Amino acid sequence: MVSGAGRGERAQETREAILDAAERLFAEHGVGDVSNRQIAQAAGQANNFAVGYHFGAKPDLVRAIVRRYTTETEGRRLRMLAALDDSGESGDLRAWISCLVRPATDHLDALGVPCWRARCLAQFDTVPGLRRIVVDESVSTPSMRRTLEGMFRLLPELPEEVHRERSDMSRLLVVHTLAERERALHEGGGTARRSWEATATGLVDALAGLWPAPVTTETG
Repeated sequence: MVSGAGRGERAQETREAILDAAERLFAEHGVGDVSNRQIAQAAGQANNFAVGYHFGAKPDLVRAIVRRYTTETEGRRLRMLAALDDSGESGDLRAWISCLVRPATDHLDALGVPCWRARCLAQFDTVPGLRRIVVDESVSTPSMRRTLEGMFRLLPELPEEVHRERSDMSRLLVVHTLAERERALHEGGGTARRSWEATATGLVDALAGLWPAPVTTETG
């Protein structure tokens, strides 16, 4: 007889297998072209309804994938924020941007190759309803809220509409730069930077130029 703890462990293993399979299939084929049945089969589940049983509808599955990612990056970002407090660099915009970027690059570096996570998140970004899930889940974490608050305190003169525009630009730049590097590593091709650490540095450089850039006032 299987104990309750044993059943719980098996259920968790099944959930992880489904998340892994969904992440890979979404990354390779896009969200709209992948069915729950395909995910269940790729996860080694004989029951074609396993995805719905464990996660519900596709948006719920997407939310679970995003939360798995944010859970991993949350701890890394909190440690960076603690180090930032100790360093006395809270007035340095680059330091806050680094807290925004490096938890993601460090996490992807730790996953190794092959990895599908960045490409999966990039696929979510192409579907408006799923993009909203990713943004809401990412921004709602305590570490991300504090990081954004720290950045924006240093940019008090930025108009609200420009603030929103540059937030979108930043998200697109980070999401698709990470996805492109992950794809190149997976395919064994050349990469723009030699390491995830160097990729993080390039993103910090770019965002540190983007956020305080001059704002041209529209005329006419």
